[in-house]
Amino acid sequence: MEQRRLDFDAPLSQLQAPGRRALTVTQLTQRIQELIELELVDVWVEGEISNLTIAASGHWYFSLKDEKAQIRAVVWKSAARHMRFRPRDGLMVVARGALRVYPPKGEYQIAVELLEPLGKGSLQEAFEQLKARLEKEGLFEQGRKRALPALPRRIGIVTSPTGAVIRDVLRVLSRRFSNIEALIYPARVQGNEAAGEIVQGLRVLGRIGGLDVIIVTRGGGSLEDLWPFNEEEVARALAACPVPTISAVGHETDFTIADFVADVRAPTPSAAAEMVVQAKADLRDRIQAFDARRDSALRLRMTRLRARVASLTAHRVFEAERGRIRNQAQRIDELGRRAGLALARLLERRRERWRRMLERLDLFRWERQIAARRDRLVQQTERLAMTTRSAIDKRRGALTRLAGMLSSLSPLSVLDRGYALVWNAARERLVRCPGEVEAGDALRIRVHGGDIRATVSDKEGA
Repeated sequence: MEQRRLDFDAPLSQLQAPGRRALTVTQLTQRIQELIELELVDVWVEGEISNLTIAASGHWYFSLKDEKAQIRAVVWKSAARHMRFRPRDGLMVVARGALRVYPPKGEYQIAVELLEPLGKGSLQEAFEQLKARLEKEGLFEQGRKRALPALPRRIGIVTSPTGAVIRDVLRVLSRRFSNIEALIYPARVQGNEAAGEIVQGLRVLGRIGGLDVIIVTRGGGSLEDLWPFNEEEVARALAACPVPTISAVGHETDFTIADFVADVRAPTPSAAAEMVVQAKADLRDRIQAFDARRDSALRLRMTRLRARVASLTAHRVFEAERGRIRNQAQRIDELGRRAGLALARLLERRRERWRRMLERLDLFRWERQIAARRDRLVQQTERLAMTTRSAIDKRRGALTRLAGMLSSLSPLSVLDRGYALVWNAARERLVRCPGEVEAGDALRIRVHGGDIRATVSDKEGA
């Protein structure tokens, strides 16, 4: 066999086999990725969780290990939303997923799609985890639970409106107390949307005034069927409800998170109805029994008091006291008679005083005062009118005399006797002598009854 000794100092091209080309790291990683991801697309792996990290993005990163090996694993956020429980370090699980290669680090990991605790189901593990967390927060403590009202008037019920459960509850309520009012919020009690509808029902009924208790109920079923009542949002809605709550989910052997958080747990829906409403006949019988016991106790007590009073009043010591009491009673009667007479006299004096005050008040009534003022005003108005008319007549006579005097002195009165006033054409001045005008000047002559326009044709005199 021929042996060939490699010279490590020779160039890389001389070390490669003839006809062979070296792969890059990326190419080799891609080749490995194709082989692994095409071959191992659905694998089941059993191991212990270690180095768990829950990223802010919502992805879970951890390792699965056994005594001799380990493999990295990732649960993407889209798959983590459907996980029923939260993983923890040291938990033995069975993971199902596909093998993936992470080229930047040259690592392979399993992308987990399903994660189940080893030895128990994921639902049971999620139930125990949530129960432990809520119990640590104090939601199960008896100190925060409220008592049910003795006789509620209005009851709220959150359940399916079509199942046999609501019919059983209503039948029990009607049989035990037909006057009670039941307000039903229809909600799905199974499936992915059930928890949200139950929470909405608790919030809506909690905001309605006048409800005394709220029942959350459904019939029996598997753990998966009852799971909406194990959701954290339902538990916190029960804890925050302002009205006392009863959880009646499943059969007597079924327990849910809602049973631990609610104020009262009922083993069955019918038992919840019986628990919240006592039978009307039972209440009536109890009330009648209390009435009879009260009347009997009162009669017995009155009999004993009468006997004791009779035995005490029969003693001779009380006879002298009776005499003094009779004297005091007579004195009270006398004082009462005297007081009555005094009150009658006082009342008569007060009545007489009241009558006199009414008479005085009658003298000063506003109606009379106003009437007297009105009469005085009318008289003064008439006197003022007479005085005014007399003064006007006097002034009118004086004015007439002055007008007569003025008329006698007026030059116009002279015109009545045939005289005339001669003005220049512009009526600026009177013409008193011929020398003030020339031939051809225009004149205006005022005579009785109007004016005459004239022209100077000639003049005589100086």
